Amino acid sequence: MNTNDELLIGLVSISDRASQGVYEDKGIPALQEWFGAALASPWRMETRLIPDERETIERTLIELVDRTGCHLVLTTGGTGPAPRDVTPEATLAVADRELPGFGEEMRRISLNFVPTAILSRQVGVVRGKALILNLPGQPKSIRETLEGLQGADGKTTVSGIFAAVPYCLDLIGGPYVETDERVIKAFRPKSAIRPQPPAA
Repeated sequence: MNTNDELLIGLVSISDRASQGVYEDKGIPALQEWFGAALASPWRMETRLIPDERETIERTLIELVDRTGCHLVLTTGGTGPAPRDVTPEATLAVADRELPGFGEEMRRISLNFVPTAILSRQVGVVRGKALILNLPGQPKSIRETLEGLQGADGKTTVSGIFAAVPYCLDLIGGPYVETDERVIKAFRPKSAIRPQPPAA
């Protein structure tokens, strides 16, 4: 396991118009806000705002993982069926292995809200010791996908995908990540949970 427990997250917003300044990007700010609330262990981020161009997406993902050293890279945008939506193809092109469960679960969560979620093509992959995930483009959908669904009693009824991310990072050689359970509870087998240091 990595002895440096600071999580480095790459946040990549993929949009022709936002990258040209036609409108303000909302994906990266939404992710920054969510991680600020959800993570209980040290983290920092690298951000990129790029157009829907496959070569640019591939080059950005490679740079963030191989040269910048990100442990986790999250993209927003470019996962639909339109001709310019090439984020999944670019992500798969730089992958060592695919983790199909992430894309399946993101669509399942989003289908609780909109029938058009079935058109989404998000994927999750591993490159080296990094996890790369394609997220939806809308801030509300990003939060729902990461966090899951809660009933009227405040109890989680469907876990968000981030519940599985810390243990995935453990398995591929990343830092040990802890979450604020009021936002999202990370799931690990009991044998993988680090004991808490005694209170001072």
